[in-house]
Amino acid sequence: MVVPEWKTTITGLSNMYSFMNDYSEGAHPAILDLLIKSNLEQNEGYGEDVHTERAKKAIKKYLHADHADIHFIPGGTQTNLLAISSFLRPHECVIAADTGHINVHETGAIEATGHKVIAMPGKDGKLTPDLIQKALDFHTDEHMVKPKMVYISDTTELGTIYTKAELSAIHRICKTNDLILFMDGARLASALTCEKNDLELKDIAELVDVFYIGGTKNGALLGEALVILKDELKEDFRYLIKQKGALMAKGFVIGIQFEALFQNNLYFELGAHANEMAGKIAAVLKKCGYSLLAPAGTNQLFPILTNEEISKLKQKFAFSVQKKVDESHSAIRLVTSWATTLKSVEELCSFLEKLRAN
Repeated sequence: MVVPEWKTTITGLSNMYSFMNDYSEGAHPAILDLLIKSNLEQNEGYGEDVHTERAKKAIKKYLHADHADIHFIPGGTQTNLLAISSFLRPHECVIAADTGHINVHETGAIEATGHKVIAMPGKDGKLTPDLIQKALDFHTDEHMVKPKMVYISDTTELGTIYTKAELSAIHRICKTNDLILFMDGARLASALTCEKNDLELKDIAELVDVFYIGGTKNGALLGEALVILKDELKEDFRYLIKQKGALMAKGFVIGIQFEALFQNNLYFELGAHANEMAGKIAAVLKKCGYSLLAPAGTNQLFPILTNEEISKLKQKFAFSVQKKVDESHSAIRLVTSWATTLKSVEELCSFLEKLRAN
């Protein structure tokens, strides 16, 4: 297995396993090895180094798109802010699902750039052509902001994925209405290695205008690879990266990590491991009769527990509460990562079984 069997715990909390997120650990050993190996090299700055070029070349092979522009950005929120604020004119807005990261978890970062987020009530975290059309039909003239971009994420904030048919349908309505289609890929590795997935990176490259490949939540210390496919969006983008404070002097630090991630299929193996660990938990949840807020399949699970069960679970495991379902039940979020150990999963599964047995 690509993941070492170390014990995953929250520092300072003995016997506490964390299923809080997929970025609590540092970096996969293969990434650390390459960082150490190249540590005393003298590299060009600002992403113009040989490692960054190797990483771009490796990614383009999966994309089957030599025309793609690839830029490495430190984090996901910064990538979303940079892309959306760069590609929209001052009076334009972005359509997203109401659960979308830009709408819920970015402290108004998009709005702070002067662009409104039009939040539509998605099902299981996903947008549909009908929802996009509804937003277009409502925003009809110059007295309102003008929809110009559609934002989706794969996986979504509820751990669901877009099928090729669903993404193709969104692509068509965006094409018809001259909308920019932007995919947040913070957890793209999990989406692409999900059993129900029928998309490949090359499909995404054909169906969206811009997207990013998340490293932070898939084994890297930090970093996202922003991929621009639409030619009209490429001009002067490095100027905009610098202006927004995202052009790292030591850009090679991210380049090296993506060089490692896209060697020997590591990026996909890490995503598959996170999904495999989540799958074991999902099987026990199903066996024990737990309901789910959203369908299982990737590395985020949203079981619904009684408040009493949640209190007991908190004594041994770290996780977040997603939402209140009713007076006595809430949905929690359990997240597995590239570093989640089988031992921690077995501990959690055993505890969940005991909760329902009592």
